[in-house]
Amino acid sequence: MTTATVEPVPALPSASSAPGAKTPGSTSGAATTVKYVLLFLFLIIILVPAYVMIVTSFKPAAEISASRSWQLPLNWTGGGWSKAWDTLAMPMLRSLSIAVVASVVSSMLGSLNGFVFAKWKFPGANTVFTLFLFGMFLPYPAIMIPLQQMLFNDFHLSQGVLTLMIAHTVFGIPICSLIFRNYYATAVPNEILEAARVDGAGMWRTYLSIVLPVSAPGFVVTLIWQFTSAWNDFLFALFLSSPTNGPATYALQQLSGAQNPDYSSSMAGALIASAPTLLIYILLGRYFVSGLMSGSVK
Repeated sequence: MTTATVEPVPALPSASSAPGAKTPGSTSGAATTVKYVLLFLFLIIILVPAYVMIVTSFKPAAEISASRSWQLPLNWTGGGWSKAWDTLAMPMLRSLSIAVVASVVSSMLGSLNGFVFAKWKFPGANTVFTLFLFGMFLPYPAIMIPLQQMLFNDFHLSQGVLTLMIAHTVFGIPICSLIFRNYYATAVPNEILEAARVDGAGMWRTYLSIVLPVSAPGFVVTLIWQFTSAWNDFLFALFLSSPTNGPATYALQQLSGAQNPDYSSSMAGALIASAPTLLIYILLGRYFVSGLMSGSVK
């Protein structure tokens, strides 16, 4: 008797092994490559102005022209940097005092307002909060002249640092109140506040003992926001200060000149004036983003 042998049937090629088929790994790898290429292109576009500013700040006046804006200096000089620093040293100290005071005071007031609007309801709370938010949408150029007349004629304030502190603090309260109101509404449970009321704690005791210790994410956002806004402001400085007692932005405008602009010192001054806010975002940028997201979902 002969035994029949059964030959194995060859397996059909799978879809993944077919010629020209794309595996999930190759697809994700191509997508990652495209993503990094786009990010690199965007980085170049963003850094091109910074490159021109840095290169121009080290050029002598004879080498500054539109045709040579991309070229490195033939004769490197630091005269523009020394002139810019001598011009901006005192104005930057004034800007620092204005930005620190305005950001801290407006953040504290915004925290109190946000706590009241989020957790202590009273008749007409939504209407009052809506009126608060109108301060965010006021076009600043439209109110500069009335604001100037009110501060100088009615309140008898003078041009300078104190007036700018008051202006930045007042106009920073609406955005700080909105940020803290949204944060407290979602990040602070009502049960904790009800337990504090049962224990006899009033509004101030509840805020100082329970709400304020957990407000760090909100303060990070408002402090960075307000510091940057006050530091980079030019419109308030133009109307409420003078070249002799104004902040760094006012001095930077004076440094640029009119008929015969000094481009090297202007570029160096712009880099010097932008250094504090750039440093803050480098050191605290991740806390700023996490603070914005804190309390966004319940």
